[in-house]
Order: sequence, then structure tokens, then C-alpha cells
Amino acid sequence: MPPVIDIQHLNKNFGTVVAIRDLSFQVGEGEIVGLLGANGAGKTTAISILLGLVTPTSGLVRVFGRDIARDRVEILQQVNFSSAYTSLPSNLQVWENLMVFARLYGVPRPAEKIRELLAFLEIDNLQKRICGELSSGESARVNLCKAFLNDPRLLLLDEPTASLDPDIADKVRKFLRQVQQQRGMTMLYTSHNMRDVEEICDRVLFMQKGRIFAEGSPREIMEKFQEKSLEEVFIRVARSGDLEDAEGAGK
Repeated sequence: MPPVIDIQHLNKNFGTVVAIRDLSFQVGEGEIVGLLGANGAGKTTAISILLGLVTPTSGLVRVFGRDIARDRVEILQQVNFSSAYTSLPSNLQVWENLMVFARLYGVPRPAEKIRELLAFLEIDNLQKRICGELSSGESARVNLCKAFLNDPRLLLLDEPTASLDPDIADKVRKFLRQVQQQRGMTMLYTSHNMRDVEEICDRVLFMQKGRIFAEGSPREIMEKFQEKSLEEVFIRVARSGDLEDAEGAGK
């Protein structure tokens, strides 16, 4: 089986700004991989390239063994995305929005699927609410409902528990791990919440200045940097002046 995600020697420049620098990594079937780094590290650009929204300057990007530039439509039929920072059309009700996406995805028995997801995320009461009137936490949960409608093989998650209270965030983490175990779903997960990452990620990729400088399980990363938590590692990495300083911090 080819890796679900295969990125080799990826580069992306925006004019004179280098966003991605010789980035290479793979994500295997059924893995939950955390893509971490401070703001500006290149995480969002990498995900945008995986979604086919941004064209790389150079390098290879394959998803399910297929080239994202050539086979984007076929690939995205098996992918979904959720971000706490994107909104669904604001003039539609929650139910209407989810039904539109369910029909776009060709979901069988869409009404049943929507009810199931709304109930799990405890937002049944929002069905008739206009999306533009939702709080940030409510919007985040509606976005997660949208992301699971088509039971994707690959789920790209950008800060999925941002704006959620601790109880709902804990339920979301457990739900993500349950789905991964039951369906073998692959997930690439960006977050600034290190508790999320420690709890659900099998492996972590730390980015700085557009490339990966450390990877391993959460435990391996903590041991490398001789810290007690990923949060302490993250703070040390974010405060490093350059890659050499960050790498030296773990020696």
C-alpha cells in the first residue's frame, strides 16, 4: 500500500517569501499525525497544497498514490477538511448547510447521517439556527459535522478543538480516536493545543521556517528535548531564533 500522503522535496515561494523549504514526509494508512509549529512555520500552506488550493513551486505531492495536480477531483472525493477558522454560508440554517454538503458528497440517507452527527456533538438544538448567528464554539462543531459527512479516508484538521469548552473538546478527541480505530481513517492534525496532540496523535512533525526539523511519537519528542510535556517543547521551539537553536535545545 502506498502512503496516504507522500510529500517529497516540496517548495513553495510567495514572491521573495519562502513558505515551504524542501519539505518531505509521509503519512501511512490509519495514522493520526500532528503537524506542529508556531505561526508562520508553513503548516497552513502545506495543508492548502494538499487540498489543491495552492500550487507548489516545486516538489512531489501524492495522496492515495496519485498526483494532486493531475487527479485533484478524484482525490478530494475521499478527503475532507475542518477548521475552526472557516465558516459555512452564513445565511443558511445549520440543517440546510449540512444537507447541501451531504448532497454534494453523495451521502446515502443524509438526514439520518446529519442527525447522528449533530446528536454526538450535542448540537441538535442548533438545527434551525442561522449559521451566521452561531458562536465560534458552535461553528467549530458544525464544521466537524460537515467534515464527517462523507466518511473520508483522509481528514485534514486545522485546530478542530479551538473555541470548544473542555468537556466538548474531550469528547471530540475521543470521537476522533474512535473513528480512527474503527474505520482506519487517516488524519493530519494541526493544533496549538498540545493536550490534543499528546492524547490522539501517533506521530508528530515539528515545522519551523518551512521545513521539518523533528519528528517522532509525542513521547519521543519530549525525550529528545528533555521536557515533561509537548507544550514545553512547543514553547522552546517557538522561542528559538533558528533551526540550529531549536535542534540544539534538545541535545
